[in-house]
Amino acid sequence: MIERRRTRPIKVGSVVIGGAAPISVQTMTKTPTEDARATLEQISRAADAGADIIRVTCDTEEAGESLKEIVKGSRLPIVADIHYDAPLALMALDAGIQCLRLNPGNIRQPEKVAEIARRCQELGVPIRIGVNAGSLPDRKSHERGRGQWGPDDVA
Repeated sequence: MIERRRTRPIKVGSVVIGGAAPISVQTMTKTPTEDARATLEQISRAADAGADIIRVTCDTEEAGESLKEIVKGSRLPIVADIHYDAPLALMALDAGIQCLRLNPGNIRQPEKVAEIARRCQELGVPIRIGVNAGSLPDRKSHERGRGQWGPDDVA
């Protein structure tokens, strides 16, 4: 059996993650977030299947607007997945999301990332940092080597 690492617990909505909390299940919607009705139906099915937290993409202004209705109607805490656009993160926070998934490497403006972090701190909203090869300055740098960066360096 794998031994769990000791971690500091955080809350995503009413769900505690880390510490001695039970492992939670998070899934992501496949619907266009702009379609609030379809997204809420998918969230309901995920909740019925045992999901504890749901992640939705927020990649357009229309998706950001739909988050208001989605947050209001969701049975699960919402994690907004932000791609490239710092103002969408702020829009998602204004909509009332319970967690923000952010890739600081693809926003590429440290002052914007700092603004988002300050706003999250004010609201008590946790940030999930997600980095991947798309975060790297040289997209061909998939392995660390002399002069190459890894995703953790970018974050």
